[in-house]
Amino acid sequence: MKMAIFQARTWFPRTFSTVASHPLRVCVVGSGPAGFYTAEKMLKAHQEAQVDIIDRLPTPFGLVRSGVAPDHPETKIVVNQFTRVAQHERCTFFGNVTLGSSVTLPELRELYDVVVLAYGAESDRVLGIPGEDLSGVYAAREFVWWYNGHPNCRYLNPDLKSSDTAVILGQGNVALDVARILLRPTTELATTDIASHALAALEDSSIRKVYLVGRRGPAQAACTAKELREINGIKDLHVHIKEADLLTTPEDEEEMRNNRIRKRVYELLSKAATTRASHPNSDPRELHFVFFRKPDKFLESNERSGHVSGVRLEKTKLIGDRPGERMAAGTGQFEDLGCGIVLKSIGYKSVPVDGLPFDHRKGVVPNVRGRVLSDTSGDPMLLEKGLYVCGWLKRGPTGIIATNLYCAEETVASISEDLKQGVLASSSSSGREGLLQLLDSRNVRVIPFGGWEKIDSEERRLGNLRNKPREKLATWEELQKVATE
Repeated sequence: MKMAIFQARTWFPRTFSTVASHPLRVCVVGSGPAGFYTAEKMLKAHQEAQVDIIDRLPTPFGLVRSGVAPDHPETKIVVNQFTRVAQHERCTFFGNVTLGSSVTLPELRELYDVVVLAYGAESDRVLGIPGEDLSGVYAAREFVWWYNGHPNCRYLNPDLKSSDTAVILGQGNVALDVARILLRPTTELATTDIASHALAALEDSSIRKVYLVGRRGPAQAACTAKELREINGIKDLHVHIKEADLLTTPEDEEEMRNNRIRKRVYELLSKAATTRASHPNSDPRELHFVFFRKPDKFLESNERSGHVSGVRLEKTKLIGDRPGERMAAGTGQFEDLGCGIVLKSIGYKSVPVDGLPFDHRKGVVPNVRGRVLSDTSGDPMLLEKGLYVCGWLKRGPTGIIATNLYCAEETVASISEDLKQGVLASSSSSGREGLLQLLDSRNVRVIPFGGWEKIDSEERRLGNLRNKPREKLATWEELQKVATE
């Protein structure tokens, strides 16, 4: 203990001198990978730090729970590490607490010495083309939340019955996840933690053909080799790619020489196009990769008013001289692709909150190495004292789970520098106690980590009955009931 205090004294001469006189009160908003990595780094770097993590859901772990595909259990192992963070004696989890309504950002900044925003991207980019509001047109995020048991999308009820064809706009990893869930045998999905309502709908699904539409070519495809290999591994699946789309230009070749991942993806696509399904099947399924097309408008059904019946696609060509930076431009040639459901996998988007500077064009909070700037001018002198950002809100919706580890390290390094230089002056902030009083006065029912452990235990019990890792509780009512019993 003496050594910790001595280190703190030497490190923070003008600010937080001892654990006893004033702990460093830190609030992390968002309990996904960015939030948990930030909390973990803060607890390690600052022995006097008390870290509170708030999340609007009763369940922690963000996209690890609601974004990672159910047939990717190995990716979810990181929750064990995050659980150890939440159980740390200087860390507290506050579930069911919404920034903006339960507590405002100015109130949090008043209560805490440091506030780190790590609440990710819970909205979607829009195409801005006619028919986007037709029934049957969904954001891929909504569909992912639906099959992963997120309470906000429990009652999405996507129409998987009226047609045998689905169109997915985008060819990134999320698009491939969605395609895989639509096409994979449900007997294989049944032993994952997929939500039971989604499994039932997929068992009854009429979808047999999925079209993955991309603006550029196979040499520019945004997915990774791992995801493609999984698609190629689905038994009795026919993968279709037009031969003409696989022809490469000198620019494509240069691009692939400079990017090993792109080259591998192209090779896998070429292989998939020439490989036939293992043996004929009475229930054949097809995946069509459609390149050099961009959506122009969504078509309305003649039989079902207000419902989508297809997508009008415009053929594209790549323009620009620099490999890796060529853009897809329309050619004025159009074709229609019929379907009963469209899933837009064109990117997630962060949502601003009152009192937070926000760059609407980039969809991020303006920042320098995690320090929040007062406006979007980029002037590093205009800092919001004590306010930091991490994860997708900081850099945009890119990267894998581990990307947030490096992102958190950078943000925590900035906090440490500001503490060392006395930028964060000591205050009488009440932190955890003040937050609890405020939430109590507003009748906010806080779900502590112990409440999540009850949910976790019940989900595992229910899953065990069905030979699944867990059976997710997927409504707000169920989650809150079990957490507070």
